Amino acid sequence: MTLAAKQPLSASAAALAVLTAGHRRKGVIAVAALVGLCLLLMLLSLGAGAFAIAPGRVADILLAKLGFAPAELLGSREALVVLNIRMPRLLLGALVGAALAISGALMQGLFRNPLADPGLVGVSAGAGLAAAATIVLGDRLLAAFAMKLPFAVLPFGAFFGGLVSTLALYLIATRQGRTSVATMLLAGVALGALAGSLTGLLAFVSDDRQLRDLTFWSLGSLGGASWTKLSVVAPIVLPLLFAVPLLARGLNALMLGEAEAYHLGIPVQRIKALAILLVALAVGASVAAAGVIGFVGIVVPHLIRLSIGPDHRLLLPLSAIGGAALLVGADIIARLVVVPAELPIGIVTAFIGAPFFLWLLLRRGRIAEL
Repeated sequence: MTLAAKQPLSASAAALAVLTAGHRRKGVIAVAALVGLCLLLMLLSLGAGAFAIAPGRVADILLAKLGFAPAELLGSREALVVLNIRMPRLLLGALVGAALAISGALMQGLFRNPLADPGLVGVSAGAGLAAAATIVLGDRLLAAFAMKLPFAVLPFGAFFGGLVSTLALYLIATRQGRTSVATMLLAGVALGALAGSLTGLLAFVSDDRQLRDLTFWSLGSLGGASWTKLSVVAPIVLPLLFAVPLLARGLNALMLGEAEAYHLGIPVQRIKALAILLVALAVGASVAAAGVIGFVGIVVPHLIRLSIGPDHRLLLPLSAIGGAALLVGADIIARLVVVPAELPIGIVTAFIGAPFFLWLLLRRGRIAEL
C-alpha cells in the first residue's frame, strides 16, 4: 500500500478518535444519574395506582422479601399487590423501555441519522401487524383443535413482522451504499399505513375477544403483565441488552461512512445484518409484551447523545437505562391521571414524544429538506 493510499485511513482513524474521546467523565455522571433516577421511579411505581402504597412501606416489603425485615409483612394485602401485580408490571415495563430505546439507538447508528426510530419508520407497525395476525389467525386455527394460543408464540410472530419491516425499510432507503433520510421517513409512513390497514382488516374479521386483544396492541399497555409473560419476554430481551454494546465499535466507525469503516477493518455488512436482526428481535418482543409504544426510541437516544456525545460505547447502555426509566415513569403517569382507571401507556409516550420530535425537526432546521 502506498503512502497516498494510507493517508485516508489515518485521517479516518484520527477523526474516529476525536468523535469518541472526551466523554468518559460525562458518561460516569450520566450513568450515576440515570441509575439513581431509574431506581427512584421503580420504587414509586410499586406504590402508585388506585391502591396507593407509601414508598417506605414498599421498601419494607422488599426488604422482607429479601429476608432483611420481618416475614409477617409478606402476608399483608400491600405485599400481595406489590409482589404479584406491580412487580412483574414494573420489570416488564423496564425491559420493554430498554429494548425500545436501544433499538432506536441502533437504528440511528445504522442509518447515521438521529431521526430514525422503530415507531416512526413502521417497524413497530409491522411487528404489531404480525402479532395481530398471530392473535386472529393463529387463534382460529388452534380453535379447530380445541387449543388455546400460547403467549410464547406472540414474540416470534412479532419478531418476524419487525424483521420484514426493517429489511424492507433498509432496502428501500439505501441506494449505492447511501441511506436517504427523506426516503426512510416516507417509506416508513407508507409501511406503517400498509400495516395499519391490514391490522384494521384483521380487526374487522375478529370476534369480540380478539378485538379486545387487538385494541391492547394498538394503544400499548402494561396492564396485562404477569410473571408468566415476563418469563417469556425476559430470556429474549436480556441477552439482547448484553449483546448490543458489542456493536458499539462498529457503529462508531459507521458514523464516518461505510467506506471509511471498511478501511478501518470493520465488517460492515455483518454489523448491518446483526443490527437489523437485533432491532427486529427487540421490537418484536416489546410489541408482543406491551403492544405498539411509540417515540421511546427517538426521545431517549437523542437526549443521551446531546448529553454525552455520539460514542456508542456509552450511548447504547445509557439508552437502555434511560428507556427503562422513561417507560416506568410513563406507566406511573398512566396509572395516576385517570384513577381508578388506567390510561394506555402508548398515549402517554406519544404525548411526550410527539412535541419532542417536532422540536428536534425545528432545531435541526431541515424540515424543507425532508
